[in-house]
Amino acid sequence: MRRLLIANRGEIARRIIRTAHAMGIATVAVYSDADGQALHVSEATSARALGGNASADSYLRIDKLLAAAQAAGADAVHPGYGFLSENAEFAQAVIDAGLTWVGPPPEAIRQLGSKSSAKAIAQARGVPCLPGYYGADQSDARLLAEAERIGLPVMVKAAAGGGGRGMRLVTGMAHLEAAVQSARSEAQSAFGSGELLLERALLSPRHVEVQVFADAHGHCIHLGERDCSVQRRHQKIIEETPSPAVTPALRERMCRCAVELAQAAGYVGAGTVEFLVEGHEFFLMEMNTRLQVEHPVTEAVTGLDLVEWQLRVASGEPLPLRQEQVQFRGHAVEVRLCAEDERFTPHTGTVRRFSAPAGVRFDHALFEGLQVQNWYDSMLGKLVVHAATRDEAMDRLAAALDELQLLGLPTNRALLAACLRHPVFRAGEALIPFLEQHGDAIRAQLLDAERDARMTCGLGVVFGGEGRLAHSLACTFPRPVRLRHRGELVDVAMSSAQAAHGVVAVRVDGTRWHAQQAGTDIFIDDASFDPPAGAGGSAAGRELRAPFNGKLIAVKVAAGDTVAQGDVLVIVESMKLEHSLAASRAGVVAGVAVEAGQQVAPGQVLVTLEAV
Repeated sequence: MRRLLIANRGEIARRIIRTAHAMGIATVAVYSDADGQALHVSEATSARALGGNASADSYLRIDKLLAAAQAAGADAVHPGYGFLSENAEFAQAVIDAGLTWVGPPPEAIRQLGSKSSAKAIAQARGVPCLPGYYGADQSDARLLAEAERIGLPVMVKAAAGGGGRGMRLVTGMAHLEAAVQSARSEAQSAFGSGELLLERALLSPRHVEVQVFADAHGHCIHLGERDCSVQRRHQKIIEETPSPAVTPALRERMCRCAVELAQAAGYVGAGTVEFLVEGHEFFLMEMNTRLQVEHPVTEAVTGLDLVEWQLRVASGEPLPLRQEQVQFRGHAVEVRLCAEDERFTPHTGTVRRFSAPAGVRFDHALFEGLQVQNWYDSMLGKLVVHAATRDEAMDRLAAALDELQLLGLPTNRALLAACLRHPVFRAGEALIPFLEQHGDAIRAQLLDAERDARMTCGLGVVFGGEGRLAHSLACTFPRPVRLRHRGELVDVAMSSAQAAHGVVAVRVDGTRWHAQQAGTDIFIDDASFDPPAGAGGSAAGRELRAPFNGKLIAVKVAAGDTVAQGDVLVIVESMKLEHSLAASRAGVVAGVAVEAGQQVAPGQVLVTLEAV
């Protein structure tokens, strides 16, 4: 292997570049129009433009990727994760082009990449599975009948792909049809396949996965388990190893089943077998036939470079270690930093200020001036801490999140730190419903922290600004200031006797500022010079506006329709996920300003309502 094309972007592309260069392998980056200034483009040995912005026009175009590989003289392709990493047709096309595919054989991807096929293999090998339906008949009538047979609650899942996309929990049969339609649409958009499966749902399990690695010489081992139970929208945001709830006996059984499943499919390379764990029982969810986002925690406790292993195995080398030679040391925890608010709504924007914390591993592709757009996933990077004990790892990671400066758009920085400090998580008792059960309390805690900080943050904004601290003020007399925070006006008198210690702030837009003080993020407006009407919002409740950039997938209402509070008015796709936007009050639709298929921008009026 001399020259490796990386068919991906962002932090995983940078991660692969780092290892490849350390091994003396030249790298070729590919990039969309939106990623022209991305760090992976400048860090690779060479780069090739794909054109387009959307994934479908760039990173999902097999023809463009192969043309780039040929033009650059690449002899191997690494798919990273996401995009085409679990696409058997891409793997086969790479091989047919005479290139080395850094991943499992196409047939293994086909067998294990489909949850339905993987369940069939697992059941034949005695791997525990939940009752479900994995058949070819995808009609609504058949799915309804199978759901009644399985019994509620039932999970509707996309048969292809992963990342929580195309998953819907159904607790009442009246909601099944809508769940099927929504899951099918999202799966088709994300994976190019609308095939679904049904599975009995466990309401309070853990999500525990096993890292497996196999070579082309018949050897397959595991590298321990990861606990990924803290999730939102069926997507992980905190991962750790080892799991605080897995006993040695359970670990041995689960890891043996993971290796058995991989070997049954003729697997080669890095893969992850995911299980739901309830007490001492475990059930197969799926196998991800690629490197996982959370692979750094496994690297931390084993001291191994999994990308290096991938490249060596793809070159035909045997696994570097036997099972008994793998050593596990300490505890590692990872969090996924995302461009989203505390209610998991994705956001776009410009990174105005960025300073990484010291003493932690931070895989990212961030820089000041980066435009975070809606074309791709909302994840900005991941922070990882390895320590001798779990408590030390959690403490250091929470402190690193406090230290991180990332201003210009909302992130889940503060929410992640609050989760790490939550007594349920600290006790190792967080299950998949953790955020459903504790999210409101965590959000209330974050809001209280914002209210406590808005005086000092306001001082930093008004007198300091643009990242400067307000150490000295020219005027000693109090100055009346009116601030707007989350729609609430606050009148204060600020003087030079006050200080904004530890506050950094940047202007986001006009009078809007993003300020940060330790673990608190706050968006605040200087409303001191607003006209009286500026404090109001006569349109509040009458207009449904787009909360973020995205593509309008469906419009559910027309002018003249009567709607109730909570009725879905439109569905917007942003950052690979579908979001239903509902009416905030009952009313009659006065007008619809958009149509399906168009792009919408933050603040754009979508639907106007009149009182009943």
